[in-house]
Amino acid sequence: MSEKVKQMFGSIAGKYDLINTVLSFGIHHRWRKKAVKLSGAGKGHHVLDCATGTGDFAISFKKAVGPEGFVLGTDFSAPMIEPAPGKASKKGLDIQFEVADAMDLPYEDDRFDISSIAFGIRNVDDPLVSLKELARVVKPGGKVIVLEFGQPYGLMKMPFKLYSKYIMPTIGGLLSGNKEAYEYLPETSAKFPAGEKFTDLMKETGSFAKQEYHTLQSGVAYIYVGTVS
Repeated sequence: MSEKVKQMFGSIAGKYDLINTVLSFGIHHRWRKKAVKLSGAGKGHHVLDCATGTGDFAISFKKAVGPEGFVLGTDFSAPMIEPAPGKASKKGLDIQFEVADAMDLPYEDDRFDISSIAFGIRNVDDPLVSLKELARVVKPGGKVIVLEFGQPYGLMKMPFKLYSKYIMPTIGGLLSGNKEAYEYLPETSAKFPAGEKFTDLMKETGSFAKQEYHTLQSGVAYIYVGTVS
């Protein structure tokens, strides 16, 4: 993982939840709920959530797997993950959190039923390596879930382009004190492979029996579902 990216996320950790909600108008919570539903997560399942940040995706999974299930949230940035345990505890949820790199997961093969990463795969140095790691720790037949931004099309294309280029960095910069971070995030989203290009990357790993994608808000984001072979 790039040290620069790690420092960048650490610098905005304290305001990360607030800024996400403001910039996405709260819609990112709905995206996560849909991703959990597509994962097939159910009572008793074991889930690994990478790039968990402040724990939102891990919390959504814990609600699905119940007290008898197990959720482990990891992030490569210690400051980002710091609020997560308290956040889960306030909701009465028992979730384990650890600092770990999504490109080099310190967990044994076939340990989990589901692994996931939301808005983090584009920030790793090598997405292919990370996808292989996410699949490695999941049992055959289990699911790898990736939620990531894409490039909008149709009527959403131009408004989103203007929003991400001008409004997002301005508001994000004002709230976080780090405008560069909110210039970096839309820039990486615009360049990152989306839709079929990303499922082609999943095929390239040789780790999945099948892969599919689901479009959100005309391509603003995508949910990718890989069934581990």
